[in-house]
Amino acid sequence: MKITITGGKGGTGKSMVATSLAVEFAKDKKTTLIDVDVECPNDHLLLSIKKKKHIKIHQLIPKWDMSKCIKCGKCAQVCKQNAIVFVEDKYPAFVKDICIGCKACLVACSQGAISETKKEIGVIYMGNNYGINLITGELKLGELASGEVVAEVRKEAEVINEKVKSEIILIDSAAGIGCPVIASLVGTDYIVAVTEPTPSALHDLKRVLYLANYFHIKHGIVINKYNLSDKFCEKIEKFAEENGIRVIGKIPYHQDFVKATIEMKPVIEINSEYKEIFQDIIKQIEE
Repeated sequence: MKITITGGKGGTGKSMVATSLAVEFAKDKKTTLIDVDVECPNDHLLLSIKKKKHIKIHQLIPKWDMSKCIKCGKCAQVCKQNAIVFVEDKYPAFVKDICIGCKACLVACSQGAISETKKEIGVIYMGNNYGINLITGELKLGELASGEVVAEVRKEAEVINEKVKSEIILIDSAAGIGCPVIASLVGTDYIVAVTEPTPSALHDLKRVLYLANYFHIKHGIVINKYNLSDKFCEKIEKFAEENGIRVIGKIPYHQDFVKATIEMKPVIEINSEYKEIFQDIIKQIEE
């Protein structure tokens, strides 16, 4: 079973939920946790895992053979990222750091002056603790292709899982609804949408659940910090009821969660009373 933990808004506690579920799942099932919040991955910190470099991720980018270039400027015209700068009667200048490897320039060039070369855009790390196999992706600083890095992390995770044979694969996504999140959702069996009782969180939750419905993926809502606002928590529950979505868990705001983050431990290691909450979430996912 592949489960993605997402929610739209940042800071709602997605990583806390993902790592806590991973710890509980790992007690009786072989479990892999994939951290694809590639711009700021931190699951290894929450689980006290010393990550080890596994492989580098590369992207194909264009390379010019100026002996074939006729200075027509077509490559610059089709580049939506403005990574190619063209001045009339001059050879094109290429800014590789903002190229996303779309290949439009290669297609546009009628002279065969453009081929491809590789650049590093990220790294995949691995680690293990609490019986969890952790695979985490990290985007290289300054790069833009976070969606591609997520896709490569998931692809490599499939290769790794052929060997480890995990029964449960948890995917901790980035915030938002862009390419990295879409790359996290596709091909999964269930989405755990984590939200909090605030207007911005509900707004972003609705947007990410639009994606869940678009891809026809079953989903449920976890309300984190539900006791910060009883009124708004009820509003989220009403939204869920009106749209036929199950609220599969409600997690209180408590100093224990802050302590868990500081001590780099799962919250259920700080206070065993929270085990029941995550066990119930797992039960409802399995149902």
